[in-house]
Amino acid sequence: MRVIAGALKGRRLAAPPGRDVRPTSDRLRETLFNVLGDRVSGTRVLDAFAGTGALGIEALSRGAVAATFIERDPRVWRVLTGNIRACGVSGACAIIRDDFLRARARSPRFDLVLLDPPYDFASLDDVVNQGASWVADGGWLVLEHSRRRAAPEAAGALRCFRTLKAGDSALSFYERPRSLS
Repeated sequence: MRVIAGALKGRRLAAPPGRDVRPTSDRLRETLFNVLGDRVSGTRVLDAFAGTGALGIEALSRGAVAATFIERDPRVWRVLTGNIRACGVSGACAIIRDDFLRARARSPRFDLVLLDPPYDFASLDDVVNQGASWVADGGWLVLEHSRRRAAPEAAGALRCFRTLKAGDSALSFYERPRSLS
């Protein structure tokens, strides 16, 4: 697995042994970032269920200014930390070692929240609702999920405005409107 574009293009990313972690495929990552386009530049990104960190690192490669990763498995966050170091982006990264559903939203909120829970995760509603609390005004949340499971249409102020399907996967895009105040 490699970073597919941007300043870190071609950098190899390690993955933990076994089948517990399902990194986002290069093809699906390319689709995701093609949709996001220039929206990534200058953003603060949250990569939850981070695994290898491929999504957050790809965002940094494409111009994000900071990435926070949430990963609960100590074996996996050691690999994540190694990937961050190997890409030379440690200064732009933070890792929260916790279960995403227990983690509490902190300030600042994020312009882009990337959620990649296990495809058999019990409740996508819970994941998107928790993710909604981390999204800044005008920010986006993207949920990667099995195409066989419907993503929630909304979560709080977030509204799903697009779902793309590719192979066994789907990407559902949500936006939080800017507040009027």
